[in-house]
Amino acid sequence: MNVTVVLPTYNERDNLPVLVPDILDRGDYRVLIVDDASPDGTGAVADALACEHPKRVDVLHRRGRRGLGRSYVDAFRRVLASDADLVCHMDADLSHDPSYLPALVAAARRFDVVIGSRYLHGVSVVNWPLHRIALSAAANRYVRAITGAPVTDCTSGFRCWRREALGRIPLDRLVSNGYAFLIETLHEALRHGARVGEVPIVFVERRHGHSKVSLNVLAESLIMPWRVRFRAPDRR
Repeated sequence: MNVTVVLPTYNERDNLPVLVPDILDRGDYRVLIVDDASPDGTGAVADALACEHPKRVDVLHRRGRRGLGRSYVDAFRRVLASDADLVCHMDADLSHDPSYLPALVAAARRFDVVIGSRYLHGVSVVNWPLHRIALSAAANRYVRAITGAPVTDCTSGFRCWRREALGRIPLDRLVSNGYAFLIETLHEALRHGARVGEVPIVFVERRHGHSKVSLNVLAESLIMPWRVRFRAPDRR
């Protein structure tokens, strides 16, 4: 089974040389680094890793409209044009441990989408202040209340998709730019009949760099559950 791990990056120069070899050591995985024109030289680091690991690491250098959501859309299109059977994605800031990848991949035998959940068995977060844990937990309750999503972690960026489930997502209709993309794609997966499961993970706050969460990102995440709830069905 061909598995591709998507890593969206923006200013992750110090983290990629640690993360990518760790992913490759976990199994016969391929990595697609999607760099959003990082000014810190992340793209050059990604290219060096691709040269070091030919046929296992690929790089997509994005131009034009920026944002996490746009990076994922471009990455998903690239992967769906390949022979990948499973598509995983995770943060590139070392907050998601690649040691959980085999568990997500194994669970994809039973589910169409597998989420690495921070909240499946209580709260599994390291180095977050209490107010941030409370905010994240409240955000998930908010999303579940509005969308009815039957999962504990609606905003986790650590996921594994079956190719068929990802192919049913109408990528051209997705509108989110930031972390709301995770809410939007989860809703679309459920709306198209995907079986969604979760496996427990421990989330560790980033070691290097700075968080990409801004007021605009937070505002979009507040609005997105309502947008998807009242979205008209696509006409495919």
